[in-house]
Amino acid sequence: MAAFRHGKIWPPYPTGKGGRCLESHLFESICSEKRGVNPKTLEAVITLAVEIAREGREGRKVGTLFVVSDSQEVLKRSRSLILDPLFGHPDEVKSVEDPDMRETVKELAQLDGAFIVSDDGVVLSACRYISASAEGVSLPLGLGSRHMAAASITHQTRAVAVVVSESSIVRVFDDGELISEILPEIWLFSRFSLHLTGPVSEETEADVMVVSKKED
Repeated sequence: MAAFRHGKIWPPYPTGKGGRCLESHLFESICSEKRGVNPKTLEAVITLAVEIAREGREGRKVGTLFVVSDSQEVLKRSRSLILDPLFGHPDEVKSVEDPDMRETVKELAQLDGAFIVSDDGVVLSACRYISASAEGVSLPLGLGSRHMAAASITHQTRAVAVVVSESSIVRVFDDGELISEILPEIWLFSRFSLHLTGPVSEETEADVMVVSKKED
C-alpha cells in the first residue's frame, strides 16, 4: 500500500526513473502562503494525517486533530488532558518531518486530544483539549466535536487545523471554515457524503482525492 512521505508518493503508485518517488503537488492549493502558516509544515502535517487515515493503528481506524501555527495563542486556548507525553523532549527530536516523530505521533493519535504544531514544524504538545469558544462558528450537519474544535480554534487564532475522522476522511479548517476534504482512498467517494458546499475543485492523484473550496 502506498503512503505519502515528506510530500512524495511512494510505490506502488507512479514512480520516476529508477523507481524513485515523484513529487506530489496534490496539496499545493491547500498549503499556499495565503493561509498565513508555513506551507512546508502544513504539507507535512496533511501528509501525516493522510497516512493515519489510511493506515489506522493496530487494525482499527483512528481519529485525531492537528493545530498548526500560532502555537502560543493555541496553547492559551487549550489544556492537557493527561500528562503531556512530549513534555521535556528537545525540539530537535520533535520535528513533524522526522520519521521517528511521525511514528510517535501515530501511536499517540490513539489517545484523546489534539497535537499542537509550531509554524516551523515542531510538535509541541499532544493530548490537548481545545477550549476555544464556538461562538460565531457554524458547521455542516454530520460533523462532530473534533471538527467543532478545529473550526473554533481557527476562528479565534491564525492557526490552520487538520482533522482525521474515524471514517478515514481528512478535513482542513481555516478561519473557522471547512476549506478542504481529502479522501485517502478514492473508493470512499461513493460511500461518504462530502460536506463542502458551494463551488469546489477536485484533484485526484495516486488514489487520493482532494476536494477544496474555490477561493477568490
